[in-house]
Amino acid sequence: MRIANVDGRPTIVTEAGGIDVERTSGGRFPADPAAIYARWAEFREWARTVDPATAPGVPIDEATLGAPSPRPAQVFAIGLNYGAHALEAGYDIPEVPITFTKFPTCITGPHGDLPIPGNSVDWEVELVAVVGTTATHVSVDDAWRHIAGLTVGQDYSERRVQSLGQSPQFSLGKSFPRFGPTGPWLVTIDEFDNLDDLALECTVNGELMQSGRTRDMIVSVPGIVSRLSAVCTLLPGDLIFTGTPEGVGSGRTPPVFLRPGDEVVSTIERIGAIRQRCVAAEGSSALGAV
Repeated sequence: MRIANVDGRPTIVTEAGGIDVERTSGGRFPADPAAIYARWAEFREWARTVDPATAPGVPIDEATLGAPSPRPAQVFAIGLNYGAHALEAGYDIPEVPITFTKFPTCITGPHGDLPIPGNSVDWEVELVAVVGTTATHVSVDDAWRHIAGLTVGQDYSERRVQSLGQSPQFSLGKSFPRFGPTGPWLVTIDEFDNLDDLALECTVNGELMQSGRTRDMIVSVPGIVSRLSAVCTLLPGDLIFTGTPEGVGSGRTPPVFLRPGDEVVSTIERIGAIRQRCVAAEGSSALGAV
């Protein structure tokens, strides 16, 4: 099952188009994509009863797609979770997951403009897990039960801001406006043949920059969920960016960064693709990113 945010309304995606959740449920579920996660089990059971023959879909304009989970209470991100990426970034392979946050105001939909605030904006295609049920002290074996589904994400990073100060400013450098696009929709975990082995790639202006598989993660999605939930209570609708494979711009010689006019396309097997067109950001950064 695929669940999209279409023009701010939760929508079941079928081959024929989109089925509006609020209208089809007779108001049982509200016209708010964020609200379905608080009632995920109930929503999932109802959605399985929807018959496309009696609730025909309508065409979806991809320009109207928003973030599948538009108002997450928490956004977790895992750094250096692919060995080859850790090495290209100049780090040793970490013994434990490096965890930071992307502040929720950077979360946006799958397609649209990406304001470039400085001269060192980088790309990082990532598999994003969306939490479906509250999770605390979850075992690895039980972790997938707490995930509503998966989506595509980009962990855009302003590398100069990220490196300001005596220690890295991961969260700040990765949270500029629209630096967290997700989509094009959420795909529930029952749709995947192998949840732990998905191909992901990123192109810039049609040139392949990243190509990897999630089986190469140092810590798998269940391992991440278990580790995070041992410290933090994971809430319905929370996002977990799970790390990026090698091929980022800062790891190249010489480094390559995004400029206005560039187009970035990020794709994950069995989920789909998201697309951003880089534009010049208005104003300047007080942190000296410009």
